[in-house]
Amino acid sequence: MTETTRYETDWLTIPDLVELLDEPLGRVRRLIDENYLVGSRRDGVFKVPAVFLVDGRPIPALRGTIIVLHDAGFDPDETIDWLLEPEDTIGVAPIEALRAGRKSEVRRVAATLA
Repeated sequence: MTETTRYETDWLTIPDLVELLDEPLGRVRRLIDENYLVGSRRDGVFKVPAVFLVDGRPIPALRGTIIVLHDAGFDPDETIDWLLEPEDTIGVAPIEALRAGRKSEVRRVAATLA
């Protein structure tokens, strides 16, 4: 897939997340460690896609989906790429479906990837 087909998003650094979530650094790191958010190094800096947040909080359905992908053997980069790339069986990028409340459909597809 080409870069232009990806779901467009800004990227947030850890300091951005601390400010946006209005949480201390330790809490932000815990959100990442406990799979409420997923990020990776982009341009040498650890970043999280901004689209993973809604109203200043992680998307509730994101954690379970990250865990399903992790269990399927996906690393953080692959997890982010899968969430942002259009998925034929869903019809849109999985993150777009999660934001629309289509958690079951996204997890069902993610579970088949193992």
